[in-house]
Amino acid sequence: MFHFPRSLLKGAAFAISLWACAGYCQSSNDAEIERYSQEGQKALAEARYPDAERAFEKLRSLEPDVPEIYANLGLIYFQEKKFEQAVSTLRHALKVKPALPKLDTLLAMSLSELGEYQEALPGLEKGFHRSPDPAIKRMCGLQLERAYTWLHENGKAVEIALDLDRLYPNDPEVLYHNAKIFGNSAFLSVQKLAKIAPNSVWRHEAAGEAYESQGSNVQAIDQYQRVIAIDPNRPGVHYRLGRTWLARSRDDSSTDDRKQAMKEFEKELELDSSNANAAYELGDMYRSSGQLNEAKDAFELALKSHPDFEEAHLGLASVLMSLRQPALALPHVQKAIALNHDDAVSWYRLARAEKALGHTAEAEKADAEFQRLRGNSSEHIAAPAIFSPDQVTKQEVDPNSSQ
Repeated sequence: MFHFPRSLLKGAAFAISLWACAGYCQSSNDAEIERYSQEGQKALAEARYPDAERAFEKLRSLEPDVPEIYANLGLIYFQEKKFEQAVSTLRHALKVKPALPKLDTLLAMSLSELGEYQEALPGLEKGFHRSPDPAIKRMCGLQLERAYTWLHENGKAVEIALDLDRLYPNDPEVLYHNAKIFGNSAFLSVQKLAKIAPNSVWRHEAAGEAYESQGSNVQAIDQYQRVIAIDPNRPGVHYRLGRTWLARSRDDSSTDDRKQAMKEFEKELELDSSNANAAYELGDMYRSSGQLNEAKDAFELALKSHPDFEEAHLGLASVLMSLRQPALALPHVQKAIALNHDDAVSWYRLARAEKALGHTAEAEKADAEFQRLRGNSSEHIAAPAIFSPDQVTKQEVDPNSSQ
């Protein structure tokens, strides 16, 4: 089970107007009531919750029968994470005046924070599906993800995550929690697969991908080989096996592991010549070992079936530069930049190609962009530990080469 951090509500979104108190406040304490009312509302609007709490508790002692006072106190307690007090106070307000707006939603969120998910569900669902307020809808959605997950209703949690992704596509908190929901769903699916079909190719392939993503190369190789033993011509598995051998070769610099990787990529291409990833990896291995003509053929094969393959364009450009053919390399680098303007490697290779062609101004401009991108590179965020079919070895800058 994973943790959902608590978020504060904007007080303005939930605060209940106290001007309705005017009809109740017919006593010698009118001036005092008015003072605490103004102080409490101002403190609540400014998110000074301890001050707001003191003012509204004074109001409650002066006017114990006004439901709006309890409603605002419930909001204040929620913001202060005093969820038990929030629940009892909000229940009292709703008992006295059920029509108070938004309180059923706030009560549901308070119950959810206390782990009372079953009781919270109706209010959370109402807030998410019916509220016209985007802030309330968003918070109810995040709370629903947690509630459904804890209640083992994982399908419903995924449905909410998909809705949140559509409604708030650029919200960092939503994206963070959705990643956990989708990851949890994938994990549960793999668990179920292992239970119902423990010896199937599907189970072994899923296990291989999981081990590969964790860097457990020995176990991944074993699982992929089990798949091949069952179905030698299964598409994509020789490629994954080749990638794992290649990763292992980087760990121990084993020539034998690299040879195994090449054999698997070649086998994949025998089965499926349109597997651009396998062709690309084979081309990159040929390039790094100085087999430039073989590398050129492999990169061109990758681009034949996948003409928008950025890394293959860069790999082919590097080979053509090494073959002293900068005029042929130039359009491939330009294509890579058109596909991904912010890749520093592309600008580096463009600068080298322009320089080789004698285009001094263009080379300086490309080099300046390379330096800018390299200097402004943001902190690297590791990819999640899940299998990605598009994952390939990335091209890198090698200042000591003519690439």
